[in-house]
Amino acid sequence: MKGRLFPTLLALPFAGFGAWMLWSIVGMTVDAQRMADWRPVSARLDEAGYHSRSGDDSTTYQAYARYRYRIDGRDHTGTRVGIGSGADNIGDYQRDIGSRLASAWSRGEAITVFVDPDDSGQAIIDPTLRWEMVGFQAIFVLVFGGVGVGLLVFAWRRRSEPATDGATMAQAPWLANADWQSATVRSGSRTVMWGAWAFAALWNLISAPLPFIAWNEVVDKGNHAALLALLFPLVGVGLAIWAIRRTREWRRFGPAPLTLDPFPGSIGGHVGGRIALAAPLPRDADVEVTLTCLHSYVSGTGRNRSRREDARWQDSRGAHLEPVGRGSRLSFRFEVPDGLPEADARRHNDSYDLWRLNVRARLPGADLDRDYDVPVYATATRSAALPDPALARADDRQRDKADADVAAQVRVRRSILGNRLYYPVGRHLSAAATGVLFGLAFAGAGGFFLVQSDSLLFGLVFGGVGTLIALASVYLGLNSLEVYRERSDIVSVRRLLGVPISRRRLNVEHFAGFDQHAAMKSNSGGRQVISYSLRAVDQQGHRITVGDGFRGDSAARAGMRLIARELGLDYQEPRAGETLPDQLEIRETREVGVGH
Repeated sequence: MKGRLFPTLLALPFAGFGAWMLWSIVGMTVDAQRMADWRPVSARLDEAGYHSRSGDDSTTYQAYARYRYRIDGRDHTGTRVGIGSGADNIGDYQRDIGSRLASAWSRGEAITVFVDPDDSGQAIIDPTLRWEMVGFQAIFVLVFGGVGVGLLVFAWRRRSEPATDGATMAQAPWLANADWQSATVRSGSRTVMWGAWAFAALWNLISAPLPFIAWNEVVDKGNHAALLALLFPLVGVGLAIWAIRRTREWRRFGPAPLTLDPFPGSIGGHVGGRIALAAPLPRDADVEVTLTCLHSYVSGTGRNRSRREDARWQDSRGAHLEPVGRGSRLSFRFEVPDGLPEADARRHNDSYDLWRLNVRARLPGADLDRDYDVPVYATATRSAALPDPALARADDRQRDKADADVAAQVRVRRSILGNRLYYPVGRHLSAAATGVLFGLAFAGAGGFFLVQSDSLLFGLVFGGVGTLIALASVYLGLNSLEVYRERSDIVSVRRLLGVPISRRRLNVEHFAGFDQHAAMKSNSGGRQVISYSLRAVDQQGHRITVGDGFRGDSAARAGMRLIARELGLDYQEPRAGETLPDQLEIRETREVGVGH
């Protein structure tokens, strides 16, 4: 109950406001149906027009009238103009009807009012339902009511945390998470699907009036800048397409539960398991399984607080596929190095670690795309029931694929003078272009503050940060790296548009091995991707960069194999799952690299 109290209290105001708007819509609809049979009667106006009220950012209008009518030999007065009450600025209804009534009053013309046949004292001038008002209030019903109901469902349908004593927590801390009580772990696909529909509906409901507003601004006022408002409905279309794709994925593959082997996944051992899919996959389907260790944290303060994720380690594998009934089953296994952080079962703090498994395959029709938050702990256990020969073949295919990808990424030029490795300009073009656009947007905002708002501080901060981001991104896109062996040295040359800007050497006789460094992190298809750089290390701990842009642990290891082979380095590849730390210590040289 304690965990449900806060979301319930948060949900009630939203749900209450949505219910109030729904009650208003129902009331207006019932009134319109009831008034459809009221009698039309001639009436005389005593006064009429509309009031306007100006607020901080808008002006509202309310039509008014006082009229007299005679029915069944009795005189009556009325003041009701239309269904609903209060001032608003939804369309031109209030001003239009107020102006027409004022004109009729000034000319002394009679008007028609509608009288309740059962109560002649009840009359109205316009008994029609205002559909624009219904639509406007329906947005609040769906947005506020949807958020309120969604929060209530989340609060009362989620599973409570299991009760665990201190001894259990010490021996099996993953059991503190209600989703990790057994080896079967569910994906978040269904939640993502409904979340996609909720977000798409929310966005489209809010942006639905914008095309009509933009039309009035452009046609009536000649304000062509209002056409920018059409970007919001276009984004809404994209969100709707995303929700449809998530729905097709769910309908095709079903719940797709993951059964871990071992349970929990093991640091210093295996993270592996089987996933049961409701739909059959082709045997030659290219299924990529990615395991990522993430650090989740909250940045900013006050209203600017936001949760971010930072990838610590990542690797990708192929999967073994086999038909099972009407569907398929895929098996996978990762060797996880020692020294990585364990998953946090409770996640109560602003900062915690988690492990995420992603399974993807591009297929005709709906693609496979599933995410699983999995328990991974330092148990140093290995899988017991997975098909070793089949997984070994899948690992060999993954190794071959990584070698082929790296060979296509790194240009090797061979000659009698030695081999040279080139990492060309433009290898980070997508990330560089994104960074330049982001930096220019910041710099543009800084220019706006300086010119339009006369705000020196904000202008300098935004402009300076944007300029630095743009320059760093330009460097990222335009630099190249050349690595070669010159007699007894490994030489690394960094260039910018072909002009050397750094040259470093490392003596081959002192070469101890490689380390890999998470040099860049980006988002691709909604998940973080780590790009590793490789550094050659000597026995004194000196490092020079010999490669970059390797996406994932497998690609980094393939890069080590290629560099060692092409430069003739005496290198022994680490065992599967052996740690390759960012800060290689000299005493670990023989484990990580080569023995002399």
